[in-house]
Amino acid sequence: MGEFKVHRVRFFDYMPSGIRALAFNQDTERMAVARMDGSVEVFHCSDRFFQEKIIPGREQCGIEGLSWVGERLFSAGLNGGITEYDLTNQKVKYTIDAYGGPIWTITGNQQGTHLAVGCEDGTVKLFEVNEDQIQFERNLDRQKSRIISLSWHPSGSKIAAGMMDMIQVFNVETGHSIHRMLADRGAGTSRSKECVVWSVVYLSDGTIITGDSVGMVKLWDDQTGTLIKSHNVTKCDVLALSVSQNEDSLVAGTSEGIVVQFQFVSMVLEKDDKEWVRTRTFRNHTHDIRAVAEITTAVVSGGMDAQLVVRPLLDKIEVRSAASALRKIHFPHRRLVSCARKSGLMLFQYPGHLELWRLGESEGKGTPGSSLFVKRNPEKLLQLKVKGEDHIRCSAVSPCGGWIVYSTASTLRLYRLHCDNNNISITKISKLPKVLSSANQLCFSSDSSHLFSASAQSSVHIASLSQSGCKFVGTLKPKSGSHQAIHLLAASEDGKWLASANSDHEVHIYNLQTQKAHCTVPVYSSAVTAMGIHPATNCLFMMHADQQMFEYSIEQKQYTDWSRTVQRKGLHRFWVERDTPCLNVMFNPQNPSHVILHDMYMLCIIDQSLPLPDDKTQFYNQLTLKSLTEEQRKSQSHAFKVCKTFKDILCVELMPDQSLVVVERPLEDIATQLPAPIKQKKFAT
Repeated sequence: MGEFKVHRVRFFDYMPSGIRALAFNQDTERMAVARMDGSVEVFHCSDRFFQEKIIPGREQCGIEGLSWVGERLFSAGLNGGITEYDLTNQKVKYTIDAYGGPIWTITGNQQGTHLAVGCEDGTVKLFEVNEDQIQFERNLDRQKSRIISLSWHPSGSKIAAGMMDMIQVFNVETGHSIHRMLADRGAGTSRSKECVVWSVVYLSDGTIITGDSVGMVKLWDDQTGTLIKSHNVTKCDVLALSVSQNEDSLVAGTSEGIVVQFQFVSMVLEKDDKEWVRTRTFRNHTHDIRAVAEITTAVVSGGMDAQLVVRPLLDKIEVRSAASALRKIHFPHRRLVSCARKSGLMLFQYPGHLELWRLGESEGKGTPGSSLFVKRNPEKLLQLKVKGEDHIRCSAVSPCGGWIVYSTASTLRLYRLHCDNNNISITKISKLPKVLSSANQLCFSSDSSHLFSASAQSSVHIASLSQSGCKFVGTLKPKSGSHQAIHLLAASEDGKWLASANSDHEVHIYNLQTQKAHCTVPVYSSAVTAMGIHPATNCLFMMHADQQMFEYSIEQKQYTDWSRTVQRKGLHRFWVERDTPCLNVMFNPQNPSHVILHDMYMLCIIDQSLPLPDDKTQFYNQLTLKSLTEEQRKSQSHAFKVCKTFKDILCVELMPDQSLVVVERPLEDIATQLPAPIKQKKFAT
């Protein structure tokens, strides 16, 4: 595997934002996730839950609810506005004011014709969904308290609304309330303490299911307006409910961090009489669960602990595979760290600012696994705060360390960095080409002479950088005419080639000397999560969300022999069943056959000169090889060398001096910065 001196970086205090809302689109298999910082993420559920799109948030822009209408995504929040998103370009399309004060909930009908929002002023407002924009239609009967939760009847004729101490059922056509059901505040509860109906679900058979602040899941009859049954789930709040597509399963998320499943089952064999029965309890969170969603084969939940948990329902999975494993998503599937390899600088991206650090230095050599004495500590050189309310979408530092660039949804800023011993100065480049208004992805050439900015419709703008400033050179456009945003860029070491990957799973390769499209890699069914161009062979190495890997010869416009061998023989099941995507591809100039990869849990070196392991081969074999003789070691060695010394990895970079920079963000450190969870009485304490 080789020996490397490793800089273990733990001073990037990245703090993921808590999850506030989930919305699942059954037709496209996409899960939308809204976080408390106002950002929205879209995960592809059938592609290993890869984070396909990220729309950055804004200051003071909290989201309370999400709703899909067809393939269009809407959100609403306490700022009183309804927002539609441009998912193609990954930005806000427009925001309109509902004029009802803060909005607590938003939901669309199954017909895809209307949106309903619940407002602070006690109104349920209906909006018609038109082709270009939504339009206010009318208010339903105004209530005395705020509307906390809403649910449409599948027919679209009625709406159930959860409020303080009651549930109202509205006739959509007339706008009048047809039933009012009072929520019990619970035994031993103070009369002054209101019962908040946090969540409501309206079933096709007329059953209304509610979750409230008393810890109850209640079933109501919409014909008589009476309570059918109550389930005491928790002593705290039931904050979220979700029902399966065929309405035979229900999940409830609580403020204790527990997800409870109910199933609609027959109590007596061969009898048609069915009841809702509590069947399972899942404990995968430490804090409040603010949102749950039951998808085809799993329960997805998220909350204050900021992790998205995908819990498979094994009774709905026919074949055990990687899809049937518990999945916890902690970090974004994008790089938040940029490295100036030639100058030893690291750029850390936070939502509202950037930090530039200089790596420390050690002296002497040590034995494998030992810690070296640090003769110069890491140093924070710069903190660059974003102007305006928009959060940072992407950022980069040039390999020479002389340029810093970042982009929000509306602006792009470029800075010239001057380092003179301990004196740091920064100059903003004020006159930028007009085409550099914003970017989805940013990348510098290896010699820091050019900036590549991924723009709309899968195009890439090229700008030359010099002491005099920034000059527009040209635009690269794909032949496919795709409109999807680019999420990955990779430039070759010799400055001749540039590769881009977009959300349509297309990988386009451009010749930078002619500024024309060179070729397009055959489209694969899974998204590209990381890619890099080999400095010696100019072959493009790609990692996909399903853990498959491909190597493509740019000059020959075809897959390499090694890549064809991988696809013919297949990869080891231990590799394929990993549940986090690879986020970076690197190459070792001293060993051209070595490809270095990393995900959140491991660092891997693939030696292309060694044979591939099959499923009968011991995959994690480093310790075994150490105990063997040289001859035995050669016979049992295979291409994959995996190191799991490092945990919770955000970034790995190989420096010119053959040292590795490993940026870790221990989950234990994140947990210490979360608010205290609800205190629970435990046995023997």
